[in-house]
Amino acid sequence: MEKIVILDGGVGNFSNVQKAVDGIISNKVEDIKKADKLIFPGVGSFGVVSKSIIPLKDYILEHIDKGKPLLGICLGMQLLFQSSEEDSGKGLAYLPGKVVKFKKMKVPHIGWNDIEIVEKSEIFKGIQSGSYFYFVHSYYVVTEDKYITSYTEYESRGRLCRFVSSVQKDNVFGVQFHPEKSSNNGIKLLENFKSL
Repeated sequence: MEKIVILDGGVGNFSNVQKAVDGIISNKVEDIKKADKLIFPGVGSFGVVSKSIIPLKDYILEHIDKGKPLLGICLGMQLLFQSSEEDSGKGLAYLPGKVVKFKKMKVPHIGWNDIEIVEKSEIFKGIQSGSYFYFVHSYYVVTEDKYITSYTEYESRGRLCRFVSSVQKDNVFGVQFHPEKSSNNGIKLLENFKSL
């Protein structure tokens, strides 16, 4: 049976993710080394969580280098990048880019919003472009087009921001929304990840 490890970065909604994928919650090196798949959920501050994962960084990157799947959720996706305007602290720098704040817009962007799928991805199998997911975030990633799999539009205070809502590079996936709070579409996405 496959071992799915949900990384405990100190802050996160682990129980809902655990229920959806039947994984274990851990920040132990031995569990990460034995994991077939890693899920990196996260809420809270980029700086705090980036510091808490420093001892695990090499093992997470080793997991990726072996071609094993990893899914970053919300802050977990942002930590796949190099840095954030939110805080000092360094991400895993697996993907090029940075995390920036919504400017002159109401934050957080919270609630249901649809995604525009622009690139095929295994985790969107059976999910249509235009499907709705649940978001809670004040920051979003800026990266190269070739890694972007979906966008979402956020309108607030007369401004419109089309931001990156999911990314993929090889066996690494990131979603800005919370699949564990996104009803059937979210369950489908997590099942797709589980079956990779």
